[in-house]
Amino acid sequence: MSKSKKISTLSLKEYWNQFSPFILPYKNLYLLGFLPIPISVFCSVAFPWLIIQIVDEQLVGQKWEGMGFWLLLISCVLVVNYIASSSYLYFVQKAALFSMRDMRLNMFDRVLNFPRSYFDKTPMGSVLTRLTSDLEAINESLASGVLAMVRDVLITVALLIFLSTISWQLTLVTLIIAPPIYWITTVLRRLLHESQLSSRRVLSQSTGYLQESLQGIKTVQLYNAEAETQKRFNLFTLAFYRFQSRSNLIDAGLFAIIEGITTISMGLIIWYGAHEILAAALSVGVLIGFIQTLDKIFVPIRDFTSQIASIQRALAALQNIQSLYDQPLETDNKEESLSQADMREMESQLESFNSLAFENVHFRYSESGSYVLKGVTFSLNKGDKIALVGSTGSGKSTILRLLTKTYREYEGSIRLNGVELRDIPKKLVNNFFSLMQQEVYLFSESIAFNIGLQREGITDAGIKEAAKYVYADEFIEKLPNGYQFILSANGSNLSAGQSQLVAFARAMASGSDLVLLDEATSSVDSVTENMIQRAIDHVFAEKTVIAIAHRLSTIQHSDQIIVLDQGEIIEKGTHESLIKEGGFYANLVESADE
Repeated sequence: MSKSKKISTLSLKEYWNQFSPFILPYKNLYLLGFLPIPISVFCSVAFPWLIIQIVDEQLVGQKWEGMGFWLLLISCVLVVNYIASSSYLYFVQKAALFSMRDMRLNMFDRVLNFPRSYFDKTPMGSVLTRLTSDLEAINESLASGVLAMVRDVLITVALLIFLSTISWQLTLVTLIIAPPIYWITTVLRRLLHESQLSSRRVLSQSTGYLQESLQGIKTVQLYNAEAETQKRFNLFTLAFYRFQSRSNLIDAGLFAIIEGITTISMGLIIWYGAHEILAAALSVGVLIGFIQTLDKIFVPIRDFTSQIASIQRALAALQNIQSLYDQPLETDNKEESLSQADMREMESQLESFNSLAFENVHFRYSESGSYVLKGVTFSLNKGDKIALVGSTGSGKSTILRLLTKTYREYEGSIRLNGVELRDIPKKLVNNFFSLMQQEVYLFSESIAFNIGLQREGITDAGIKEAAKYVYADEFIEKLPNGYQFILSANGSNLSAGQSQLVAFARAMASGSDLVLLDEATSSVDSVTENMIQRAIDHVFAEKTVIAIAHRLSTIQHSDQIIVLDQGEIIEKGTHESLIKEGGFYANLVESADE
């Protein structure tokens, strides 16, 4: 038990160290929220004291003179207490919202700086859950959980002290309920935390599957897979329902048990107080004031159960969010280690593309995994065009991922303009090439935005020039508002070929000499096929190109074709020479013709 308690304390300390930077900037607002608490405490004690005075001095003694004064005084106490409580809620909730805003912005900024390899392994729905519902759970806890519990504890302690001054015997009877309530809340709190943690985990999985299903809704409908998709989502929903129901059951059970204990305690107090009144050892006013105060004590005790549930949800959410902070960012130690003079020298050396060399490159995605590249060696000079050919899983896309530093832990040597890729800051590498990706993603913004992406140095004229370079201007200028035409989700109001041309223009807008084409002709419709091919021919005519392509028209224009199989280069040469060899490539071409 002690070990578990120690671990819990340490993790709470770690959580505070992690998230206090989002709370401390608004400490003044939190302080303003705490300032009215002493007033609330005073009013909570003053109200039952006034009740005692009114009952014993005015009602029992039948002294009607001055009753108006007492009623005015008690009304003032109620109004002041209302103002103090409202001020507390306003400032605390405002501070909590500011804290959550900063945390959400920080988390989003962090996600933007994750390595690209992270998104190969993590469902987007899980990340989305961290940025939305998990943060909301923390916000709820900050606004109505931890701080409300502190406030309630202070009021409860003040009321207990007040009760002990008017009747220590009745206070002793009241305190009998403390040990069972403490034991029950300790046990159920642990069960509640486990249930909430499981609930948040399943919710994350459910959101990830939902996001994936909605993204692929057209495919689901096309292949009549609605029933199976619904069935799988039902399983996630049912699991979430079970864990959440268990949490609700524990929460309701905790509330009911405490409610029962407090009701029994109230009955004991009334029974004992009535006996004391008959024995003339207690006044009616004191008993009424005691019951009134006791009721105010039991309200925080009952609220304590919901606050525990809120805090447990927040702790489970914090544990999920912590996974984002445990994920290392895409740091670039090379840039930090270079002096300004060395950085300027490297920028000068990499100002334009001259050469690329792979020498005996081996790579695997994990230390325990098998190699996906095995001794890959080839070179590329300015103006050369290389086509990478091979079956799925042969390592073609992996070569591009290494070039773009999506993955960095390779063996062997990769040199750009004679400089080892490991030693080049990622910022310079990103500026060194233009990448046309296999998957096209367009934002729900204007075409101009999707081409330029508001990148530094890309002007409106540059955007139009890039579109013209790949012949995208021919359809863009016919659209309503031209370059300011707003795209629907992922460019659904364009054809597949038009979307690809916009993405092609995006790649060319950077003006880099080295162009990487990753399956750039994989999604071409009949209407824009000619424009796509003309764009590729234009790029091949003027740029240095490494292309992954299935179309023979693209491959045969390459200066060199590199044929890969299971991570190894098995053939090299021009289209004509490889056809004459009659090897693996010749068989690929023959099967494609068939």
